[in-house]
Amino acid sequence: MMVVADLHIHSRFSRSCSKQINFRNLSHWSGIKGINLLGTGDFTHAQWLKEFEEEVVDLKNGFYKLKNDKNSVNFVLSSEISCIYKQNDKTRRVHIVILMSSVASVKKFNKELIDRGCNLKSDGRPIIGLSAETLAGIALGVDKKSLIIPAHIWTPWFSALGSKSGFDSIEECFGKYSKNIYALETGLSSDPHMNWFVSSLDNYVLVSNSDSHSLERIGREANVFDFENFSYDELYNTLKNKDKKKFLYTIEFFPEEGKYHFDGHRICNVSIDPLKFNKTKICPVCKKELTLGVLRRVEELSDRTEKEVEKIKNKFIAYKNCVGLKEIIGEAINQRSTSKKVDTIYFEIIKNVGSEFDILLNKTKLELKTAIKNFTIIEAIMRMRRGEINVVPGYDGAYGIVKIFSDKEKIKNKNLQQKLF
Repeated sequence: MMVVADLHIHSRFSRSCSKQINFRNLSHWSGIKGINLLGTGDFTHAQWLKEFEEEVVDLKNGFYKLKNDKNSVNFVLSSEISCIYKQNDKTRRVHIVILMSSVASVKKFNKELIDRGCNLKSDGRPIIGLSAETLAGIALGVDKKSLIIPAHIWTPWFSALGSKSGFDSIEECFGKYSKNIYALETGLSSDPHMNWFVSSLDNYVLVSNSDSHSLERIGREANVFDFENFSYDELYNTLKNKDKKKFLYTIEFFPEEGKYHFDGHRICNVSIDPLKFNKTKICPVCKKELTLGVLRRVEELSDRTEKEVEKIKNKFIAYKNCVGLKEIIGEAINQRSTSKKVDTIYFEIIKNVGSEFDILLNKTKLELKTAIKNFTIIEAIMRMRRGEINVVPGYDGAYGIVKIFSDKEKIKNKNLQQKLF
């Protein structure tokens, strides 16, 4: 069974998240995207967990399904936790995604945190004063098959290996429980190829998730499995064993799209390529320290050359870089991806062709031509698949800008005044 899984999202109870997020809407958008396994997000929040219990059927395999739901998405209990604490005279800020197989385990875990003085009420992604090692120990004590996944591991501010508050290794971060860490989340600003330069990460399987704060952004990164039994145990064992037969590939941003790929200072509109200016750490405008991005941090910890990575790349789980369909449509018709016209075209294509992932990754050019009348959109999809795009890299919290067509091509496309239908 082919499974597209997004294991890290948030509820409306997390800060800066859409108020439209509920389980029915998540199921609806999973159908649009082509996701059939979705993390619940925020299982530490009592109200969100209560809603979940009221709305789902326990499938008795570690997954859950909404009652009377025509969509095929299953849910797995997941939550992201922000650990902020002092270690080795440095303040650490580490985000960790935890998956569990039952509501009973989640309730025990939440009680353990509350008993230790953690405030789980204020935010769907709670901030706690426990170390990553301590948190891992609590989760494993409650459920030995808890999946503990360091989130967006390179992000400067809140991650296990980030430049601002992270460590230089997973072992340093998780201590005696590092042996129980099987998967690492690459985050939007890196892809697996970048991570392969760091040999200390070879012991871990690399996963990708959306970390979505809205409905439309679920699945912007995801994982594709081929499961036989479709159960929590199979997910657990696949990640633990780095099973390439069952873990087919991850779906990735082009890493330049991520908000922290380059070094920079957004207030001063300063973006710097650390591979060209690796000694520059101070903003040339305001003279304050730059936010040092993911590319620099990976370079700092890397111990392999491009040739060495090329020789060993086939031993790792594969990946596919992808641009969202709305961004592609926006490029093709030269409008913002958030415009009403792009929305209209997007939903018409979904209606006529299929799920977003199927359109972006699987449908042949001929199949797309039978349902999409605007050949510029089809050409944009083909270019994206071939990696024939340009991205102005993101930095210091600003997303990168995808460019599929040159300015001359955009003028030509506009002049043709093509319509979708």
